[in-house]
Amino acid sequence: MSAAAFFPLARPTPLSEIARIAGAEIRAGSGRAPDSGELANALIIGVAPLDWSRPGDLCFYDNPRYRAALSECRATACFLREQQLALLPTSVAALVVDDPQRAMTLATAHLFPDALRPASLFQSSGVSPGAVVDPSARLEPGVIVDPGAVIGPGAEIGAGTIIGPQAAIGPNVCVGRDCSIGAHVSLTHALIGDRVVIHPGARLGQDGFGFVPTRQGYLKTPQIGRVIVQDDVEIGANTTIDRGASRDTIIGEGTKIDNLVQIGHNVVIGRFCAIVAQTGIAGSCEIGDFAALGGQSAVGGHLTIGEGAAVAAKSGVMRDVPPGTRVGGAPARPLRRFLRGAALIDRLARKDKPT
Repeated sequence: MSAAAFFPLARPTPLSEIARIAGAEIRAGSGRAPDSGELANALIIGVAPLDWSRPGDLCFYDNPRYRAALSECRATACFLREQQLALLPTSVAALVVDDPQRAMTLATAHLFPDALRPASLFQSSGVSPGAVVDPSARLEPGVIVDPGAVIGPGAEIGAGTIIGPQAAIGPNVCVGRDCSIGAHVSLTHALIGDRVVIHPGARLGQDGFGFVPTRQGYLKTPQIGRVIVQDDVEIGANTTIDRGASRDTIIGEGTKIDNLVQIGHNVVIGRFCAIVAQTGIAGSCEIGDFAALGGQSAVGGHLTIGEGAAVAAKSGVMRDVPPGTRVGGAPARPLRRFLRGAALIDRLARKDKPT
């Protein structure tokens, strides 16, 4: 079976252009002076990790744990910091920057622009004959609808948006421009902004978990709110976001949500937050701008996590988190105290000798 290159190179790019895009200074290996334009004209045709690189590739180094891999680097050029120049093999051109990972991201986006957002799985244009679009739905020019997708009555889809196969867009749902809605996504009771990416299998706008216990059993609470997703949000595969019960569930501008996240009804998430995989946020929580929640963290209902706060992985948040605070553990507490406690328990365990 032949190896497939799923993301084609836009074009071979001179190293001088890569340096300009990333704001880097070109140096020869081990910090020697560049050889009269020879390095600047070298062509970049791919990206690779340090130990898999070969001539024509671009890579980056920003973590001491990969120092051995850096010594094996065979790439044409490598992003790294000034103080790391001596570690680079002499055959590799140095691209000196303050933040190698950021520089690599900018360069890779330039080399492989098709990887920035999911494309039509059928590489088609327009509405597929195999899609079902209600006559009252309104699609702006340039919308792509893959086979098997369903778009309900009154739905509105903005120009440049891609609707993947088997996706379901419910009645009166609005999806903005230049969005990517992945395969098997379902959107109901939702308003989606521009440049939003929703990966396959995500579910937005279904009932929240609202029940009132009675002697006769659980009484279902009507969920009459919406899900509002603002511009430039990315939502991972198989993530679920419940619609509001009495108010809207809101995902703020620029927020990035990983795969397998559960967001309950009435939750309000601020701008530019990061929520990592398998996190669960119970109903009516408020998450401030620029907050970060680590993987498998859990947030109890009706809590507030302040602006810029950070919650460590596998933490259980059971009370409000003030702005700028870092917490960890279950129940979550200030991170330094949590780490000191874990270290103390570990020391006690190591002192315990069998009788």
